[in-house]
Amino acid sequence: MLRTLKNREWFGADGFPIAVERREPQADFPPHKHEFSEIVFIIGGSARHVVRRESWPLAAGDVFVIGGEQAHAYRDMDNLRLVNLLFQPEKLTLAQSDLAALPGYHALFTLEPAWRLRHQFQSRLRLALRDLDPLLVMVEHLEAELHERPQGFGFMATALFMQIVGLLSRHYGQSRNPDARHLLRLAQTITQLESQPQESAKLNDLANRSGMSPRSFVRAFRAATGLPPIAYLIQLRINRAAALLRTTTEPVTEIAFRVGFNDSNYFIRQFTKLMGCPPRSYRQRFNRPGAVTPRNPRLV
Repeated sequence: MLRTLKNREWFGADGFPIAVERREPQADFPPHKHEFSEIVFIIGGSARHVVRRESWPLAAGDVFVIGGEQAHAYRDMDNLRLVNLLFQPEKLTLAQSDLAALPGYHALFTLEPAWRLRHQFQSRLRLALRDLDPLLVMVEHLEAELHERPQGFGFMATALFMQIVGLLSRHYGQSRNPDARHLLRLAQTITQLESQPQESAKLNDLANRSGMSPRSFVRAFRAATGLPPIAYLIQLRINRAAALLRTTTEPVTEIAFRVGFNDSNYFIRQFTKLMGCPPRSYRQRFNRPGAVTPRNPRLV
């Protein structure tokens, strides 16, 4: 039976959602999946990375993301040495600022894991040692914060983690790998939607920007994000509208137009469908005394 690694087994008793696990060398470990996600840094040796019935060679400098539900294993290991950066996306509440504006972020954390089998792992991030070493120094600082847990360690550890994520995203965005470049073109489309969800977006224009036919683009976009492009855009607009309802006193109709809806009635229907209540009820819920402010967006 496939083993699932539980959060309680790998994170501190205080529930802090980031951990570092070194494997130098990696011991035999049966196929497994996790309740958490992880960034894997291959720092030495070699092996084959197994996902489902496929396997691909690993070498120093390879960096990739494993989602919680993706079962995997290593085999044919020859002094394989790696560092696993474990994290619980749903608990990382630090504001992402403009991280979503980095196409490499979407490509590394969303698209490459989703396209791994199709690309035969060729679109993974591979770093030269001169680029890997500074990241590993940051991982060491993160590891020290998590081990010693001094006052303020949560802020420091989260800041270090986010800096690592940002640098990895930049490195992916600079990749010259043809398969990675293919993902980056799709990631740039996602970035545009997330940075300017209020702008009108036509399917043919989005597909052309990604270098695909409309049919292939919809299929690829859905495989990567779980939603068709237009449904994804509506979700982005509703999320932005919800934030404005919580933080401003603008009329609902003005908010609808501001986030990109031309019809306020259609906006109300979509908002109610996705958020479970009409916009005015949503605003009242968060303006009442003692209301709890929602968490910031998840990392991945």
